[in-house]
This record gives sequence, structure tokens and C-alpha cells, in this order.
Amino acid sequence: MSILPFTPPIVKRLLGWKKGEQNGQEEKWCEKAVKSLVKKLKKTGQLDELEKAITTQNINTKCITIPRSLDGRLQVSHRKGLPHVIYCRLWRWPDLQSHHELRAVELCEYAFHTKKDEVCVNPYHYQRVETPVLPPVLVPRHTEIPSEFPPLDDYSHSIPENTNFPAGIEPQSNYIPETPPPGYLSEDGETSDHLMNHSMDTSSPNLSPNPVSPTHSNLDLQPVMYCEPAFWCSISYYELNQRVGETFHASQPSLTVDGFTDPSNSERFCLGLLSNVNRNAAVELTRRHIGTDT
Repeated sequence: MSILPFTPPIVKRLLGWKKGEQNGQEEKWCEKAVKSLVKKLKKTGQLDELEKAITTQNINTKCITIPRSLDGRLQVSHRKGLPHVIYCRLWRWPDLQSHHELRAVELCEYAFHTKKDEVCVNPYHYQRVETPVLPPVLVPRHTEIPSEFPPLDDYSHSIPENTNFPAGIEPQSNYIPETPPPGYLSEDGETSDHLMNHSMDTSSPNLSPNPVSPTHSNLDLQPVMYCEPAFWCSISYYELNQRVGETFHASQPSLTVDGFTDPSNSERFCLGLLSNVNRNAAVELTRRHIGTDT
């Protein structure tokens, strides 16, 4: 049963290739997004090429283009987003968060980043940017206390208060040498021995403990996989209690928030062209204070 009053067969076929499961409202929005695209492509004779790209899942299909809007975004119903992100999310990656996760294939002539008057929305002309995989971190399975160290409670004797010692003679202390924490490895992969040697040099000859410095070969280690996140922070823009625009995901070392209009710059979160039909005079006045950077 169609969610909208009438759904053309081509729209039904294209919706049959969408990825992920959506609730009722999201399903309705997806249908509107496909209808909007079909309507645009009918005028330019690209509808067959879209269906070919979706059904064959082949990057060697042609660019499928729609006119670029002033702010680079496409409005479907009450939501706006970058067009290539909308259709890549619909037909390839339902968990796609941002255009920073996408990279155009080399043969794409009208990729979004080229900023031409037409933008390619062929979902198979974009690749997902993979999050780099870091080598696993080695951690010890067990933390053991060396048996060579006697418990502190065994040193029950103490030196009486106000005891005087001849010059140059220091009282013998119940010395326990410092050792690196279990599993601590230096950058070259070897355990650190210099702390043990230092301990042996400074300890009293009468109290020379025999610590055992762990070596890499007898450590019981297990790898812990760590995945570097694609973004180090996410920023949402709100006007009063309403979120406006998509969440910005920062992937570059530095970030600027400003009032300009460059939605494709990964180092800038530009608020200048974000629209809101519910914006009032107080919000307009506040937005005037968003200058070159914040």
C-alpha cells in the first residue's frame, strides 16, 4: 500500500533498492525524496540512467545531475540536506552522517566538491571514506605482584624518635625499588630495565632486594582493537529549541564556526545560509553577531 496518494511504478522500483529499515515517517520522507528526484530527472532524460546505476550498482555509469541550489542543499518536505548525501544514504549507506564521509570516484565529472552548476547524485559515483584502523594495544591479561617483595607488614621494627646518627651514615630504610607497571613497554618493544638498575645502585648493600624485571617474552598479553573515530566532535546548530540544518562532524584538526556560506569546507561550519521558517526577529538579531569566526 502506497504511503502517498499515487506512486508511479518507477518510484516503486527505485524504492525497492533502498537500504535500511525506516519507520512510517521516514518511509514517507524517502518516498518524497525519490519522487522529487524522478521529477527532476524526467525533464533532463536521465531517469533510465538512474535506474541503470541503482540496479547494476556499477560505478561506470554516467553522472546523474540536478541543478545546484544557492546553498548547495536540497529541500525535501521540511528537511534540507546535501543532495548526494541524501541519495547515498538512501541507496547505499543508511548510517551515513555527513558529506565528509564521502569521496567522489575519479570519473565523476560533476562531483559535489567541484562546485559546478550541476551536482552528481549517482550514489555509485561516491565512495565511503574508511576510518583508519590502528594497530591493537597490548595489555597484560593478569597483573601479578612479584613474590620476591616481602609484605610491608614484615618490617615491624622502627627507629626510635630523636635518634642521632654520625655524619655520613644514613639509616637503612625498608627499601622497595620502583618497577615499571606490568606490561609497560618502551617504544622499541623492550621492557624498561633502567629503573631496576637505578634501584640496585641506590639501595643499601645490606638490603639488596632481587626484583625481577618482566621481559616482553614472558608477559601474557592480549590485543585490544582500537578504531580511531572518523570525527573528533559533532556540532548541532539550534535556534531556540529547534535544531536547524544537519549536524556538523569535525574531521580536521581545526574548526571555524562562522556566518558565511561554504557548506563543502570540512574546516568550517558555516551558518549563513541555514534557513528556518520559524525564525523570529530575536533570532535574526542574534545571528547578526555571528561574524567571520566564533
